[in-house]
Amino acid sequence: MNEFEAAQAALLQNPPSDTAATAPERPWAFGLLIAPIAVLSNGLIAGALSLLLRQHGVASKRQGEIIALLTLPQTIYFLWSPITDFWIRRRNWLIVGALASAAIIVIAFHQPNLDSRITVLLMFLSACLCQLVVSSCGGIMGAIHSEATRRRASSFYQAGSLAFGAGAIFVLASLAERVSLPTLGWVTGALIALPALFAFAAPRQPFVETHGLDETLSRIWTEFKPTFITWRALPYTLIMVFPMGSGAAIGLLPGLATDYGISTQQVAWMNGIGGALLTAAGAMSIVLIPARIRASIAYLTVCLINTLPLAILWLGPLRPSTYFIGSTLYLFTIGAAYALFTAVVLEFLGISGKTGSGRYSIINSLGNIPVSYMNYLDGQGAGHFGPRGLPATEAVLGAIGGTLLLTYFLTQRRPTTQAT
Repeated sequence: MNEFEAAQAALLQNPPSDTAATAPERPWAFGLLIAPIAVLSNGLIAGALSLLLRQHGVASKRQGEIIALLTLPQTIYFLWSPITDFWIRRRNWLIVGALASAAIIVIAFHQPNLDSRITVLLMFLSACLCQLVVSSCGGIMGAIHSEATRRRASSFYQAGSLAFGAGAIFVLASLAERVSLPTLGWVTGALIALPALFAFAAPRQPFVETHGLDETLSRIWTEFKPTFITWRALPYTLIMVFPMGSGAAIGLLPGLATDYGISTQQVAWMNGIGGALLTAAGAMSIVLIPARIRASIAYLTVCLINTLPLAILWLGPLRPSTYFIGSTLYLFTIGAAYALFTAVVLEFLGISGKTGSGRYSIINSLGNIPVSYMNYLDGQGAGHFGPRGLPATEAVLGAIGGTLLLTYFLTQRRPTTQAT
């Protein structure tokens, strides 16, 4: 038994109070718990904000700068997210983060100019605080012992994120020209804050006590070392940073629609609400994959399947049917890949213990790296080789990365310390 397996076995044999197996695990609740950050990040920042900025006369360059800054907390939130492991229970941290984020967004939307320095600063602070929702969810999911329940929780988690994000875009875009900016701020704040109350339905997480700085630091080192400072961490880290399953094409495919003869209205449906439903359905479909199949193997397999729709877009004729078939299959399979990615993060994490939120945040943050560089590489592919170059780039790099890692994981023994 290696060091990681020994540490996990110790936690299973003598679990701390926050991983008590007797508490109801309620995997469905994670589809609701993730709603606050889905509304803010997917609904406002990555969705409706560019529309609002344009309505207020903000130039495209300035829009890009603002949105790029506001997406930064998704990558660096591991710097402050470990706080959710200490002082109060994780579900309480989730509520605190969501409510504080909502209040600051309301204040931001009451500023005279949406692109002023103070407004952007307030929105950035709101985005930072709302990331506590992600770390709290991760720590709570990591306390689940059953692999089957973890898989279901991952599925609901991603489906909820996609669904609430799409719903928020619809609500905010619909109201953008009908109500004032302060009123829209109250609506946004309510959409962020109200779902946080579902935290009371989260699996009960009694506070994990430590006594004194020395004991706390010792506990942190005991849990961090077998997770990260071991040869076992290397292949999991490569899964996080390799290009397969990044979903970068989600935001780029609409730009190619005209090359396939697709109208703007058709794009709005395929890559808007319709796309959100497809990705959410894909996320929910992973519950059909037996828990005995390791999350890492299932994820890499789905990533390879995800390259097939990209190949259709790459090699098929530039016709509407090609775009509809390729995009539909791509969005469905990338939704499944996203849900399984969360399951892989939990497999990498192991049991939460005292530091589950902090370790989850570090691992999950790594997963944002390929999204960034694949957006760049996909754009380069389209620039050099035309509309076919974008799906070709993502398909080829995804197939190479997925094949290499799947070959490795298929040769490895499954850990035996995880309860099923």
